This record gives sequence, C-alpha cells and structure tokens, in this order.
Amino acid sequence: MMQIKKLTLTHKKDLRVILEDFQLVLNDGDKAVIIGEEGNGKSTLLAAIMGHPKYTVTSGTIEYDGRDVLAMSVDERSRAGLFLAMQYPQEVPGVTNSDFLRAAMNARRENPISLFSFIKEMEKTIKDLQMKPDLAHRFLNEGFSGGEKKRNEIVQMKMLKPSLAMLDEIDSGLDVDALKIVADAVTQMQQETGLGMIVVSHYERFYQLLKPTHAHVLINGRIVMEGDETLVQKIDQDGYDWLYQQLDLQPAKEEVKLTFTLGSCAASARGRKHG
Repeated sequence: MMQIKKLTLTHKKDLRVILEDFQLVLNDGDKAVIIGEEGNGKSTLLAAIMGHPKYTVTSGTIEYDGRDVLAMSVDERSRAGLFLAMQYPQEVPGVTNSDFLRAAMNARRENPISLFSFIKEMEKTIKDLQMKPDLAHRFLNEGFSGGEKKRNEIVQMKMLKPSLAMLDEIDSGLDVDALKIVADAVTQMQQETGLGMIVVSHYERFYQLLKPTHAHVLINGRIVMEGDETLVQKIDQDGYDWLYQQLDLQPAKEEVKLTFTLGSCAASARGRKHG
C-alpha cells in the first residue's frame, strides 16, 4: 500500500535534517503506530507525506499503490486516498462545514453527490461522533473547542472515505468519553473499509482502544525498533531509557522525557507551559 525508502527530509528554512534514511512499509489494512519522544520527527513525517511545503525531501522515495507520491501535488495526494487528521486543525471563517465537505467530496467524484444523499450521510456521521446537530452550519473549526476540532477531523475522514488515514495526535484534547467515541469511529471504519492507518500519539490509552497491528519507534529521524502492541505497552511501563541503553543511542535533545500515561503527559505539558 505504501513504501517509504531511504527518505531524508530537511526543514526548508534552516536546512536541519529531521528524517534520515527513513524506511517504512505499510500494507493494506495495517494499523501502524509511530512512537517516540518529542522532537524526533513523527508529526513531520506525516506532514511530509501529505506534501507540507515547510519540508524538503532531499533523497528517497514514497510510493502509494505503486504511484510516486512525491510527484503529486497536495490535492492529488488527497484524491489518491491519503488523509491527514491534523494535530492543530485550522479555522476557516466564512466557510461552513457542509460547504467544505461537499466540495471536497465532489472533487473525488465523477458526478456530484446529490444534496439529499449528502445531508443524510453528514447527519449520520455527526450523530456517530456525538457532535451537535448544528455542526454542518458552523464555520469550519471557528469557535470550536480543542476536542470539537479533533472530532471534526474524524467527521471529515468518515465523509471523504480515504484508503490511508494519518492521525497526528488526534486524541490530544479529548476527554475519556470523547476518546472512546473517536477510537470506536476509527475502528468501525477500518473494519468496514480496510482503511490503512498511521497513528501518532503519546497516550497509551488510545493505542489500547485502537489495537495496532504494528508499532515503530522513531528516534533521531530513524525507525530503531519495530514490534506489535506489546512494544507500546513496554514503553508505557518502562519509558525509553532501556531502549537508549540497549541500542547505544542519545536523545534528540535535552528535555523531560515523556511517557504514555495521561497523568505524566499532562504534567509534562504544564511544565513546558510554565518552564
């Protein structure tokens, strides 16, 4: 489904190398999670796959269903089936959710979706995500809480029906109930359509709900260890120190190390805010 080979990625402004000789293979229906401490390139990877202009691919390839992703524009990547649920969804004043989604859906179809079919599908999706019925008429993400923005990303995913979804910390800002709602919606879609997923999160609870098929540890721009759900559990319990020692690696930068527990993530976030 997707093959990333020897990808080296730099920041366009300061030419800093973020990923180096990065490799990843994702097969149809895989639920792959990428874990690692802050500053190692997880979100950058997803943004680069989607074509964010801030990053430059200096070497390597990304192929999706046999097609050269790097040769595609961002909209071509989207129409090819790629979807990125963003960590920080943007507000778009003046554009309603319904107008945005209907235009996006029609861009993927030979014949425009009928208004009746669109309204019916959107109402069902909004209900599935347990959001307010007026969501369709609100401006895109404007005035939304953090949790509403994240759930709205999943509304878009379900409506657009991608074949590969990349979820960039989609669970941050969600309370326990909303976390389960999002995980259930994502899992249901994966079971019904064979949706492939690449997931980045710091919350082990989210991984428990998703039940990933593959886990990849990203350190200093490279995958250094691969496994299954048990690898996520071990890092949640023991942190990253054992891995640095076992592989003789140094952290990407000096900072407080993050673990996957909800309490420690919240504490680290407070520390960064007030530090």
